[in-house]
Amino acid sequence: MKRLLFLFVFTISLAAGSALLNTATAQCPMCKTSLEANRKDNETRVGNGINKGILYLLAMPFLMVGGVGGVYIYRLRRR
Repeated sequence: MKRLLFLFVFTISLAAGSALLNTATAQCPMCKTSLEANRKDNETRVGNGINKGILYLLAMPFLMVGGVGGVYIYRLRRR
């Protein structure tokens, strides 16, 4: 259990450290250009699609961690 906790803390600290050193902007240049071009044409479909994609990408890590945690708890309870 201590090994798993250490691995989790190490992974989180590694991700946090790389996020602090990252100087990239929040959006890729292609997405930014596409959104700016469609804003001038009063098109909202592209912006809504990109927003849904961002929410999808945001939800996936939580669903994966929840799934792995659920399997782990299930196995602990079954013993």
